[in-house]
Amino acid sequence: MSAAPTSPPLLECRGLCFARNEEPVFGPIDLRVAAGEALLVKGGNGAGKTTLLRVLAGLLTPTAGDVQAMGMSVDAGHLVRGCAFLGHLHGHKGDLTALENLDFSAVLLGANRDPETVLAEVGLSGHEDHQARRLSAGQNKRLALARLRLSPAKLWLLDEPYANLDLDGIELVNRLISMHLDEGGGVLLTTHGAYAAPPVPIRTLELSA
Repeated sequence: MSAAPTSPPLLECRGLCFARNEEPVFGPIDLRVAAGEALLVKGGNGAGKTTLLRVLAGLLTPTAGDVQAMGMSVDAGHLVRGCAFLGHLHGHKGDLTALENLDFSAVLLGANRDPETVLAEVGLSGHEDHQARRLSAGQNKRLALARLRLSPAKLWLLDEPYANLDLDGIELVNRLISMHLDEGGGVLLTTHGAYAAPPVPIRTLELSA
């Protein structure tokens, strides 16, 4: 009897390097994230954490090495093939309300969750009709996390997801990560070390400047 086929990891890279103006930023790096796994990338400012995530997301081309997501080579179309990227910019429209932003994202992403329910999950009940530009930095981060929760993507790439959040917000990030892993997703997140890792089984990759 032949063995059952195994699914490829959500994310895998080998010998990954990136240089800017011929100056190495990071590498070579090997990493792997399977369904139900989390990988924490740690490092101080300038260690290349954001650059690494942008390479993994297909937004930058590596100098050397290979990146595959769900068995397919990463390129500029990678994000629409099952990856959600949360960067330093929130990615929503300041003149739209919180709910209008999520309604738009729900249609764009093909979400199967109710936007108003997701706003409540991230602690923004009562702010549905508030323009995003009138929300605080922490509330805007929660709105970005709500859009992440709407996404059907299996792989989450999170750049400093704890930034601008209070203790309740940090716990929210940890809760969302735990739920995503329980649902068969995978997470790669970065931190400069100011916050503890989420209380889930997690591997660590250290980058040095």
